[in-house]
Amino acid sequence: MSEQLRQTFAQAKLENRNTLVTFMTAGYPTVDATIPILKGFQDGGVDVVEIGLPFSDPIADGPTIQVANTVALDNGVTMEKTLELVRKARAEGFTLPIILMGYYNPILNYGEEKFIKDAADAGANGFIIVDLPPEEAVKVRNFVASVGLSLVPLVAPSTTDDRLELLAKLADSFVYVVSRMGTTGAQTSVASNLDQLVNRVRKYTKDTPLAVGFGVATREHFKAVGSMADGVVIGSRIVSLCAQAKDGEHYNVAKNYVEEILNNVKHKILTKDEYIELKDRSIEAAKSHNEPVNTFHEEHKHPIRFGDFGGQYVPEALHACLRELEKGFDEAVADPTFWEEFRSLYSYIGRPSSLHRAERLTQHCGGAQIWLKREDLNHTGSHKINNALAQVLIAKRLGKSNVIAETGAGQHGVATATACAKFGLKCTVFMGAEDVRRQALNVFRMRILGAEVVSVTNGTQTLRDATSEAFRNWVTNLSTTYYVVGSAIGPHPYPTLVRTFQSVIGQETKEQFAALNNGKLPDAVVACVGGGSNSTGMFSPFEHDLSVKLFGVEAGGDGLDTDHHSATLTAGRPGVFHGVKTYVLQDNDGQVHDTHSVSAGLDYPGVGPELAFWKATGRAQFMAATDAEALEGFKLLSQLEGIIPALESSHAVYGACQLAKTMKPEEHLIINISGRGDKDVQSVAEVLPKLGPKIGWELRFQEDPSVGN
Repeated sequence: MSEQLRQTFAQAKLENRNTLVTFMTAGYPTVDATIPILKGFQDGGVDVVEIGLPFSDPIADGPTIQVANTVALDNGVTMEKTLELVRKARAEGFTLPIILMGYYNPILNYGEEKFIKDAADAGANGFIIVDLPPEEAVKVRNFVASVGLSLVPLVAPSTTDDRLELLAKLADSFVYVVSRMGTTGAQTSVASNLDQLVNRVRKYTKDTPLAVGFGVATREHFKAVGSMADGVVIGSRIVSLCAQAKDGEHYNVAKNYVEEILNNVKHKILTKDEYIELKDRSIEAAKSHNEPVNTFHEEHKHPIRFGDFGGQYVPEALHACLRELEKGFDEAVADPTFWEEFRSLYSYIGRPSSLHRAERLTQHCGGAQIWLKREDLNHTGSHKINNALAQVLIAKRLGKSNVIAETGAGQHGVATATACAKFGLKCTVFMGAEDVRRQALNVFRMRILGAEVVSVTNGTQTLRDATSEAFRNWVTNLSTTYYVVGSAIGPHPYPTLVRTFQSVIGQETKEQFAALNNGKLPDAVVACVGGGSNSTGMFSPFEHDLSVKLFGVEAGGDGLDTDHHSATLTAGRPGVFHGVKTYVLQDNDGQVHDTHSVSAGLDYPGVGPELAFWKATGRAQFMAATDAEALEGFKLLSQLEGIIPALESSHAVYGACQLAKTMKPEEHLIINISGRGDKDVQSVAEVLPKLGPKIGWELRFQEDPSVGN
């Protein structure tokens, strides 16, 4: 009920006090504690309550809220369970306005209109959707208004005037002002220049109330922020206190804390009957108060979507990072001197990489002629150096002194560390703790090159969590920091940017093959698929050559009939993850799946949006190779061609062999060997005892091969 929200802020203003908005994740620290905490808020003097919708990958949130999300999900909290808690709280006499706060993917998965209607029926008053872009917010806001609820927009210090103008129009109750760049979490002081931010926002919001949050933790913070805003939001500090409370004490902890913040100032609370009466009559009032908002459009030099996929589904503060990056990319690719400098580095990379026929592999498969594009021969051992060097050149153009990157298999981390060493920039690489363990050699290589490697212990401790941590670091340190994303994933412009710099692979392949085959095109090109850097780089120059089959091979892990794989395009569904709409491995509640692959670089539950578009349109075909099948590809290329490939590339080798067998001897197939296998020898030795018997490979690593001779 947006009407109740408006009345709440208006009443606080009449009483010459600030509205207090508090936050708690649904089902945290236990499901049974949720309603007592809400009642503690109400009896302590809170005006509005935000209930967090748990999400597996909350990139805007710091460690306190992320832990709360993880625990709540482990407690069995779903979207339906959250609505049940709201319904139960209303039945037990909780009458304060409730805002449901969360990320877009679980709502999209549930069905936007259905979730909004069900939330209204349960007793919610409105929504804050952290990563909802303006063009989607227009649609969702009109759904919300149709059932008498409110969509509360988030604005940040970096929000542009154009976006402020739209967000002000979307607001029908209040606006949530994020006081600082970065992630959620209690702070020791309020943000500096907050008064300037509030004044700038008020130019557009006029009389619409502003509630300011991010970092508020004490009575002094409440008073300082309240002197500039209509309302004050407190979240992480309360979450921490409730986490520490003993069983049965959550009501008292919540109540005592807010009484301390408010200095025991209370306000009138609606009775259950008064709430029901207000709910019944406010729906019509809210409908008449709201007029549909027209669509929103921002200018972009390069399209931000590939069909239905792509976009910028990120927290408002992250738009500043993307806006600066997009401008830097657009200017660089339009500048001949940038391309001249980048191409001058080809000799450093080892470009052009070679293309040659794999005679023994061709003979073994007995079908199409198989060719190998040797990106494994590049400096640092993979295709990753192409993109890393180009992005470091952009970082230099933007005047950044620090570069960060995420990495799974470690090859992108090594490539970024190499580029930073060459150009004298500080380098920090985020890597999941599990990947640090299984890619110890690459970790040591990065450190030799002068990079700091941060082991990420959140979540699954793999590439997915390293990416989330890198995004958090970037938004907090934008003024000095450039984020080199390694794959064709994430929000615009990253998918286009990475594909642009990796397309040298496909361009060279097309030219080299034509020169060796009387100007012809190959019949198929094959690449492994994780996020999409090597596959989009190979596929994109052939996109409009419809006679060329584009064939991607994903990580099938233990098999598609298990939960232990990373075959996103084969087994996933459209969703929103890490800032982009694409195919995602997710459960029935829209929570992102844990993944598994023997290859760290493919161990990721999302995929680039351009690949998602090619799948949806049928332009590209995809299959999944299991860990054992990838190991078979690893063995085949090693023993038939004398080339030890990366485990990622081994998936492509296996898939290409299966495809070649269905083709004619006069047809030609090219495999992108995206990386070399030095980094994976230890991993192969570890898994051979388990996987070797499945493919008839009885090989064991010996610490001292001389023993027994």
